[in-house]
Amino acid sequence: MIRTANAPVSYGVFELSRPDLVPLPDGEQLAAWVAEAGYDGVDLGPSGLFGDRESLPALLRRHGLGLAGGWVDLPFSGTDEEFDHGMRGLDSALELFRAAADADPDRLPKPTIADSGSPERKARPGGAPELELDGDAWHRFADRVQRAADRTRAAGLEPTFHHHASTYVETPHEIERLLADTDIGLTFDTGHLLIGGGDPVTDFPRWRERINHIHLKDADRGVLRRAAGTDDPMREIWQRRVFVALGDGDLDVDRIVDAIVESGYDGWLVVEQDVILQDAADVERARADQVANRERLRRWFA
Repeated sequence: MIRTANAPVSYGVFELSRPDLVPLPDGEQLAAWVAEAGYDGVDLGPSGLFGDRESLPALLRRHGLGLAGGWVDLPFSGTDEEFDHGMRGLDSALELFRAAADADPDRLPKPTIADSGSPERKARPGGAPELELDGDAWHRFADRVQRAADRTRAAGLEPTFHHHASTYVETPHEIERLLADTDIGLTFDTGHLLIGGGDPVTDFPRWRERINHIHLKDADRGVLRRAAGTDDPMREIWQRRVFVALGDGDLDVDRIVDAIVESGYDGWLVVEQDVILQDAADVERARADQVANRERLRRWFA
């Protein structure tokens, strides 16, 4: 069974937003919007958005939502001290995932592990061969990913790894290295794959056996080219709306969703459309886009 979900980032609730400029919805409001748009679940979002391990399950029940997953980035290329601090953060997040899983065992969340990236990668979204880790640096990175996966499984949950723009797992080659050197499942993110130079339609069947979570996201790769060379290209591509409503970018929505359904994939399909809210009108635009995205999927998920 494929269940659809949405994510707080689709409504501007993530670390790149400026809540001092545009007030962001709180957890109760956001959960209501996601449910009203017709999704079955929601991603966790920033720590505390939907409450703590006591109040999170109750909030999800009030809105009829399951917890699909949630972003947990760790500094896999950082110092030992930085990585140890990141692992403590993972432990805290796992308490929330575990609470949601215990309350709704038929709709288990996927803790979504990702790399924190680096200034060098954030200056070159899209990646390049010369930016890849090599030798001991890569082996240390892969070993740490495996440790995070093992820690997640010890909590009774199955992890998934999110390839992502401006991190050390961004391009198809980096994704393949990660799959070869760890046993973690893959979050297949169509939008970030487009940014990283991949082709969702051809890459999905190659990695299908390792894909245990899906983020369905459309992207306008022209924004990436136009942002190259700016002072802060990572922020620039988000601010210029590199991620667009389904069907408005370079993703062949029909072909990739057909492929997902026909493959027998069983799990969460999280619709994401990262936006930085810049004025009050953007809030209503974000809500309307998520309704439109859900309607776009009615052909497969009535």
